[in-house]
Amino acid sequence: MNKRLIWYPVIIGIFGALIWFVLDKGQSLPVKTVALAHSATPSVLTSSNTWMQYLENFKHPLSLLLLQIVVIMLAARLFGKLANLVRQPSVVGEIIAGVLLGPSLLGWITPSFSAFLFPPDSLKSLQFLSQIGLAFFMFIVGMELDLNKIKNKAHDAVMISHASIVVPFFLGVGLAYFIFESFAPANVSFLAFALFMGIAMSITAFPVLARIVQERKLTGTPLGTLAITCAAADDITAWCILAIVVAIAKASGLATAAITIALAVVFVTLMIMLVRPWLKRAIQSQLDKGHEKSAAGFVFFTLLLSAWMAEVIGIHALFGAFLAGAIMPAQETIRKIFTDKLEDVSVLILLPIFFAFTGLRTHIGLLSQGHLWAAFGMIMLVAVGGKFGGSAVTARLMGQNWRQSMAIGALMNTRGLMELVVLNIGYDLGILSPEIFAMLVLMALATTFMTGPLLDLVEMSEKRQHKTVTA
Repeated sequence: MNKRLIWYPVIIGIFGALIWFVLDKGQSLPVKTVALAHSATPSVLTSSNTWMQYLENFKHPLSLLLLQIVVIMLAARLFGKLANLVRQPSVVGEIIAGVLLGPSLLGWITPSFSAFLFPPDSLKSLQFLSQIGLAFFMFIVGMELDLNKIKNKAHDAVMISHASIVVPFFLGVGLAYFIFESFAPANVSFLAFALFMGIAMSITAFPVLARIVQERKLTGTPLGTLAITCAAADDITAWCILAIVVAIAKASGLATAAITIALAVVFVTLMIMLVRPWLKRAIQSQLDKGHEKSAAGFVFFTLLLSAWMAEVIGIHALFGAFLAGAIMPAQETIRKIFTDKLEDVSVLILLPIFFAFTGLRTHIGLLSQGHLWAAFGMIMLVAVGGKFGGSAVTARLMGQNWRQSMAIGALMNTRGLMELVVLNIGYDLGILSPEIFAMLVLMALATTFMTGPLLDLVEMSEKRQHKTVTA
């Protein structure tokens, strides 16, 4: 027998005995007592009390948050798979899962369970987690923008993307004029309400569009390249406009808004002119030395500092995160390293939390009267007519044939996650009422869902035309 094995029971036994000796002697020490306002004699531990203790553990903030995340992830994965079965991107199913976890279904069917799983005082934790996830995601979106592609197809892409913004923006502002008195929250100016309705109509979901192009094997084709380039230009323009809209909405007057916009311009200029070249040198230097973690530290520092600066200025932290991603070095290897570090955590865990948080705010049951559904119909008409129509007509004017123009219009009409980000910003600022918020969330779902069927119709039309020509 190995003598070294004898030391184990000796050491454990000696120190175990010493621990027992100290604890035994400590039992005789006097215990300090403090009179309580509502003192009660300690209850005897019973089986019932034991089970009550476990039930109380369920309600502990950390325990509840972890349970919420587990439920959200399971629902998101399930509905994401179901969406894939009907040829929809996973994000559509994840958004639907978020809405169904809210008062629109879960709270309606089992209000007591919904109140237990998502009590109002727990929503702040979900909101903070979702904001962190969004900041990471917007950073990835910024990194995935290929500015060289925008330069190569600058004229057509900028024309189509800007037309797909200005047309629905105008229609959204016009719609706001007619629904302002009925649907705007109290103490909200027409300017803030109209600007948010305009930007809500103008958004294109660049990440969702890119995934649809990839899934349909359009990557590298003239149509796919043009669509992604248009969406990238649309994203940059829309987020700049959103930053201005947020600055105006949060400002107490025109002077404050002008100062905020001026600070935003200075901030963007410094990030592009100073931070971008410094970051490129710093990251490359660390990678050349094999210090990948140090390079990642520079990236995360820039991301958090940029988000913080944007929030302090008053143009929202998400714009800062997006800008930080956009100024990252263009080398594919560098971008892949940091995208891989963030994308899994952001997309698989934190973004479903954002969808669930949005769903908890969305109460479709509020739309219980005919005039509310009529207003939703007007929103859908403006959203699809402005975005789909504006993009398709402009693409045709730029020399594309009608089928390609319709396909570009269908892709640019995709709103998805980016629309929800804008809507939550408007809701947090108190500019969108719960009714309008619910209508716009439904609009985001509907316009994203219709992208696939519209592309299928265009493809079927092209196949019929091809058969007619060959016959």
